[in-house]
Amino acid sequence: MTALWTAVDAALATQGHAQGNWQATGVSIDTRTLQPGDLFIALKAARDGHEFVAQALAKGAAAAMVTHIPEGVPEDAPLLVVDDVLAALTALGAQGRARTAARVIGITGSVGKTTTKEMLRAVLSPQGRTHAAEASYNNHWGVPLTLARMPVDTEFAIIEIGMNAPGEIAPLSRLARPHVAMVTIVAAAHLEAFGAIEGIAREKASIFEGLEPGGVALINADVGTTDILAAAAGPVLRRVGMAEDADIRLLEVTLSEQATVIQAHMDGAARLFKLAVPGRHFAMNALFTLGAVAAVGADVTSAALALATWRPYAGRGTREELELSAPGDLPIALIDDAFNANPTSLAAALEVLSVSQPQARGRRIAVLGDMLELGDDEQAMHAGIADLAVLADIDVIHTAGPLMAHLHGALGVGKRGLHCVDAAEMARSLPRELQAGDVVLIKGSKGSKISTVVDALRNLGQGAADRVRGPR
Repeated sequence: MTALWTAVDAALATQGHAQGNWQATGVSIDTRTLQPGDLFIALKAARDGHEFVAQALAKGAAAAMVTHIPEGVPEDAPLLVVDDVLAALTALGAQGRARTAARVIGITGSVGKTTTKEMLRAVLSPQGRTHAAEASYNNHWGVPLTLARMPVDTEFAIIEIGMNAPGEIAPLSRLARPHVAMVTIVAAAHLEAFGAIEGIAREKASIFEGLEPGGVALINADVGTTDILAAAAGPVLRRVGMAEDADIRLLEVTLSEQATVIQAHMDGAARLFKLAVPGRHFAMNALFTLGAVAAVGADVTSAALALATWRPYAGRGTREELELSAPGDLPIALIDDAFNANPTSLAAALEVLSVSQPQARGRRIAVLGDMLELGDDEQAMHAGIADLAVLADIDVIHTAGPLMAHLHGALGVGKRGLHCVDAAEMARSLPRELQAGDVVLIKGSKGSKISTVVDALRNLGQGAADRVRGPR
């Protein structure tokens, strides 16, 4: 396998001291997923990565990046000794970006970052060597790690950039130096750190500070903060959305239980294409994807066709069938959208549920956990979900958590289901409320732990399957 980093190259990039003449074929921060040949980065997080250096080397790491020789590690072990591990990882990422001729796409937004990144991965991979972050590696260590992992011969790179507080996006964008930078949407997420939606917009817009000269900015044309985004975007600006002045204009979205059909207008031509999953929000992600494809000089028609092969990540709207009851009974359909939530993404998920078709006497059921980090108006935002028109097509809404109690109280008696103090109680209580043929959406912020309800239903489904199969 071709070396990603040699000892000499890594030492020059980080201004560190290399022990041994090693070559690394990858970069890792976690011994649980480390592969033989990786350079292990001893970051300090919940625990000090130096505690795991001996284990990393025993698992076949080519070397470890450290500030000192840890206890239990031989003096002559293959190491890269640096003054500060995070700063050295950032320097390694900067060199990883500098040494490639890849066309780089930077993505931020309150919703849709990872979805758009994965869409781009799916459509660009057939057109050239494509590199993108694992999972949601979009923070102060995730972005440099992604850049440090980038092969020299990469042709397209997709870098997701997130934030939790002001001042985080701009330095990461300057590190990534994108040729295309986008803000998918500005919505009420992490609002407590910014005080107002305008503050979120300004932070998201700071992604354009890292844009390469002549680079293209893509912004959402349909949000109230579009003007803030446009003012920061620079001269090469393309608007995406339903607005009449959108350069990439969404004309119509048709949802069915299994698909989304999108009609759009782009670069003087009509576009009609299909996604194999339902979701109006996915339509906007798809248009941002095609806008970025055009901006990096790849083939838009091929990309539009390839979008039909894309599927969402687990926890972001994936659908599966679970058999929870007696053999021969209809299964329930589970829509797992439990990775995160804010009012915008929750409304989109409820729309997907509304077009889902239960079987026989099944119902459309939403199971909702708290939406977190919404600031002073969080109670009103939760209660306001009850006013969404799409709720007319949903039979029952179960809620979990102290914030979702406000939605529970605002719902009409006909829609109001269980309210549980937390996700753990919901995981115990929900199975008794379900019946064959139901379609069940599970949605909430990651911190609400609503994903434990997903796990509980899957475990019950596995148990039912085992009962049908019998012992082996």
